[in-house]
Amino acid sequence: MSLIAILDDQETNRRIFERLASSIEDGITIRVYGDPQLALAEFQTGLVPDLIVTDYKMPSMDGAGFIRNLRAINGFSDIPVIVITVYEERSFRMHALEAGATDFLQSPVDHQEFVTRARNLLKLRKQQILLESRAKNLARELASSELSREAVLRDSSERLAQVIDTVPAMVSASDCNGRILFANAFVGTFSGKDPASLVGKSSDYLVDPDLAAPNRMLDRKVIKTGQALPSFERELTSATGEKRVFLTTKSPLRDSNDIIVGVLTSALDITDRKRAEEYLLHAARHDALTNLPNRNFLYDRLRREVARARRGDRTFALHFIDIDEFKSINDLLGHDAGDAFLKEITERLRNLVGSDDMVARLGADEFAILQVSVGGEADASAMAQKVIDAVGMPFIYGGKRFSCGASIGITLHPIDGTDVSKLVKNADLAMYQAKASGGNQFRLYETNMADRMRNHAVLDGKLRTAIEQQQFVLYYQPQISAETGTVLGAEALLRWKHPEQGLIPPGEFLPRAEENGLIVPMNEWVLHEACREAKSWHRQGLGDLRISVNLSPIQFRRVNVASLVLKALSSSELDPRLLEIEITETIVMDNTEDVVSTLRQISNLGVGISIDDFGTGYSSLNYIKQFPIDRIKIDQSFVRNMVEDPSDHTIVRTVANLGHSLGLSVVAEGVETEAQASLLRADGCDIMQGYLYGRPMPSQDFINLVRSHRKLELSA
Repeated sequence: MSLIAILDDQETNRRIFERLASSIEDGITIRVYGDPQLALAEFQTGLVPDLIVTDYKMPSMDGAGFIRNLRAINGFSDIPVIVITVYEERSFRMHALEAGATDFLQSPVDHQEFVTRARNLLKLRKQQILLESRAKNLARELASSELSREAVLRDSSERLAQVIDTVPAMVSASDCNGRILFANAFVGTFSGKDPASLVGKSSDYLVDPDLAAPNRMLDRKVIKTGQALPSFERELTSATGEKRVFLTTKSPLRDSNDIIVGVLTSALDITDRKRAEEYLLHAARHDALTNLPNRNFLYDRLRREVARARRGDRTFALHFIDIDEFKSINDLLGHDAGDAFLKEITERLRNLVGSDDMVARLGADEFAILQVSVGGEADASAMAQKVIDAVGMPFIYGGKRFSCGASIGITLHPIDGTDVSKLVKNADLAMYQAKASGGNQFRLYETNMADRMRNHAVLDGKLRTAIEQQQFVLYYQPQISAETGTVLGAEALLRWKHPEQGLIPPGEFLPRAEENGLIVPMNEWVLHEACREAKSWHRQGLGDLRISVNLSPIQFRRVNVASLVLKALSSSELDPRLLEIEITETIVMDNTEDVVSTLRQISNLGVGISIDDFGTGYSSLNYIKQFPIDRIKIDQSFVRNMVEDPSDHTIVRTVANLGHSLGLSVVAEGVETEAQASLLRADGCDIMQGYLYGRPMPSQDFINLVRSHRKLELSA
């Protein structure tokens, strides 16, 4: 018979939860408390519930404080606790989870969800008690047994197998040839196969078909190194077709002579925990009414788009939208009508944008659209007019028909700003200009087209001169082995060495070069120069240093990239293995068949291929499996905040685990601190790149850096 304790300072709530709890199962006992101190005092006298339901907001002690005191009582460390909270802020839920909460529900509570979650937690508690009882009985029986040593060992092995079968995790072992040695009952239940029938078969049966090869690779790594792998997450499909997430560990299996005879794999189902994390992250980044991304989410996405555009991958537009006369709807028809109208506007805006664009709600009647891959002002203006037309369509509520206008301000990156704060400020200013001009119209932040065209013409002329006079230079940012600290190579980065203005950063000319097509001859020069320089490093005795070169999406659309790479390798006599081509997710999504063919030709030459800024765009597993990719680079926007932001750290760890599970090496960009480097090494990143190890530098400075590293390695 189960005992449930309910804690809430409101008598009405206690009655509701008591009634709901009594419906969970027959014969259940319920104790209710209005004061946390009284509940804790009774628990310390020996009363041990099977489940505790507590409110978060209470006068004398909040939910987090109550849970911390509860966990300090002997025997209460594993008692499941559900927290009821009216707060939507993520911080309150995180405080409760950190204090030791098992689950939480949003108030007002959905009755069916309350009963279902409580019933599941009671079942888990019963299983836990059963396992503890079995373990204690086993210990007593082994201690008191008078059997012979052989019988004791045999009995112990049998009982150990029974205990393993009761563990709520998949446990299996494979020999050095990849054949299954044993699998527990959980494996059998999940796979729909008799565990005994799996013995002797390939370990491929234990994972999904697309994970079979990476799984064998990881097993070989454990056998070769003799070391356990860091825990990693992967998704597996059950016999019923359900997708579940498992936290997996792999360790060497040794015999009595300490010789490695196989690999022991354990996988704990963390699907529910992942869903809870995803829910928290979603709630913190989305608007409650419309489920659109909120202001914080939009700003994060803007930062990533700015990072992606730093080499001129694409131009994007930011639209700030204010609904004209929205207040009159609330005043005349009520807030329910206003909420219904906002939801309708949300759907209309969603229907206007592309799959890679973003619609966000910034406030009561303020929305925003992030429009990516725009060709210029004409594309942005066309989108703004569509928004005005869509918002202006009639809306019917309660038999009444009404409509509103929209005032829109637009900024374009990098024309109107190269950082998030400036883009947002300019979009907001342009929106107020539209509103001040009578509303129901859009305004570009800078509407003087003549000035813009004049500026573009001047810059185009300077860029053509720079190409003719070879005013460009390459800087090199070192790439370091995370394991040994050795310099493995460098990424080649373009700089404009203007005879009068000095060194010009790429953000000031590459976006325009992408628009006018001059990026094609510029990138061709970069590829040849980088290969020539890398070959000179080899001739100077610096060893096999790899050089990474970025290619533009326009390059793939306008020229034969495979032929270009072959020509650069031939003229420089560089070993193809020492060249790596970095591409963006935009390239692989533009023209799948042509791009696949081109990349395979490059890969067949022996040249490496990596995905740059991984995670900021499509991040689709489809192209990772389809394209001949060797390496993925985690974008610096995630690395920058990973120490302070658990969400970014989770993304970094997930990308690293994904890369390794697919047999790819992982590079982390933008590493600036030792704290970041330490976390990245723990997460399994293979290569580091960032200011911690060196800013982009001229070739001679890079050569000196490599030689100084070699001297340190020799002295060590």
